[in-house]
Amino acid sequence: MKTAMNDEKRFRTVATAILLIISVAALFPMLLLVVASFTDENELITRGYQIIPKKFSLEAYTYMIKQASTIVRAYLVTIGTTVIGTSLSVLLTTSIAYPMARKNFPYRNALSFFVYFTMLFNGGLVPQYIMWTTIFHIKDTYAALIFPNLLMTAFNVFLVRNYYVNSLPEALYEAAQLDGASELGIFTRVVFPLAKPVIATIALFTGLSYWNSWTNALYYVQDPKYFGIQNLLMRIMKNIEYLRTGAAEMAAEGQAVSLPGNSIRMALAFIGILPILIIYPMLQKYFIKGVVVGAVKG
Repeated sequence: MKTAMNDEKRFRTVATAILLIISVAALFPMLLLVVASFTDENELITRGYQIIPKKFSLEAYTYMIKQASTIVRAYLVTIGTTVIGTSLSVLLTTSIAYPMARKNFPYRNALSFFVYFTMLFNGGLVPQYIMWTTIFHIKDTYAALIFPNLLMTAFNVFLVRNYYVNSLPEALYEAAQLDGASELGIFTRVVFPLAKPVIATIALFTGLSYWNSWTNALYYVQDPKYFGIQNLLMRIMKNIEYLRTGAAEMAAEGQAVSLPGNSIRMALAFIGILPILIIYPMLQKYFIKGVVVGAVKG
């Protein structure tokens, strides 16, 4: 008995040490990114990326402050798009997955086939662009940032369906029906409240997709006021590259010009992922539970 306890203690110690090493390795790039954003540009060029640089600088964030109003607007666009798009996605995904999980629904197999079919084939970018711009007229609108590509995915539908099938017993539906609940009542009052883990999971998946998305604005948006944070950061980087090209020409003529190009890249990356770093720990427990419980069981 004592030997088993000692073995268990050694196992926990080794496992903790291994997980600690993995955690440090995962956090190291993030730490390097943050430090680099506060490092002097010449220091980055001559000495490379260091955890403790010899010379710190706020040039990158000074440049970002000058763009504060534009960045705040882009943040608001991205936040609004993410919140609205994620909410609609959760509502549609859970609603479509519900009849697919009910054994007494007469068209559940046909519905499952149509959803699964979208995982194998799609119409392509050109027909999709023509459809959204000529039929739905979403170009240069906020709808262009919400509806194409990201609103609903077959993977999330099947994830929720598997959760309903494997985690919610059929007796639960029968009991609700005996109490006189309709299908809508069962879904809204019984199924949806009990599906918080998988809802948090698909909300995190979809929210990350909306937050990191830049292709929708690239295809369907030309007006800068509809740019989200990712598209704005790309535009700022292009402007910096243009200015650095001009600075190189001026330096060749003997005029000293310095622009924090590399450090600004790090600052932009840090600003782009900061909200996700804040929100993710709050949803982590639901995310893990939803992936494990909602996964396909053999």
